[in-house]
Amino acid sequence: QHMERSGAGQLHQRFEQLKARLDSEGLFDVQRKKSLPAFPRTIGVISSPVGAALKDVCHVLERRYPPASILVYSTRVQGAQAAPEITKAIDWASAHSCCDVLIICRGGGSIEDLWAFNEEEVARAIARCPIPIISGVGHESDFTITDLVADQRAPTPSAAAELAAPHIDEILIRLRKLDQQLQQNFQELHLGRKQQSLRFLAHRLDRVSPAARLQQQMQK
Repeated sequence: QHMERSGAGQLHQRFEQLKARLDSEGLFDVQRKKSLPAFPRTIGVISSPVGAALKDVCHVLERRYPPASILVYSTRVQGAQAAPEITKAIDWASAHSCCDVLIICRGGGSIEDLWAFNEEEVARAIARCPIPIISGVGHESDFTITDLVADQRAPTPSAAAELAAPHIDEILIRLRKLDQQLQQNFQELHLGRKQQSLRFLAHRLDRVSPAARLQQQMQK
């Protein structure tokens, strides 16, 4: 008489229903996605303080972009209390504006393990957050509602860290090129002024040559 999915199948059904509803409200629209800052001063990380994901993110950020400060928002990333804690961390970061970009991350797992990142309250907190958010939840094959609402989705926590900050070596190379270009522009500007002065003197010579002026003085 009646049949319904159980276990992971039931969760998948809830996932698809919430996904369709949020999509209809425009929470996944590209137009509402915020750009990531080019040179963030402070990078916030919402994750478990004891998980490998946080260690991976911090390691990548310290290697790639040492000037940035890392602000950790400690939350559970699994279980019944995870979604409320993640929501609270996002709202706290929004209210205090302590960071330039936020990373939400955890390692891979089953759909049950990652379910906190499929909760509606987390999705709506991400949508109303004025700070750009990068989702680095699970491994490359994992996909959550958080990934869809976030401004950028990364396949892994480490990849999220790479999106959040530029590489310091690339910045130094760019600065050296800009320095060379600046010196070249300065030299060209200096040379241009000399050429302009030379043209002015040549124009004066064309009007009255030195020989003609000497002849006039001799006659006088």
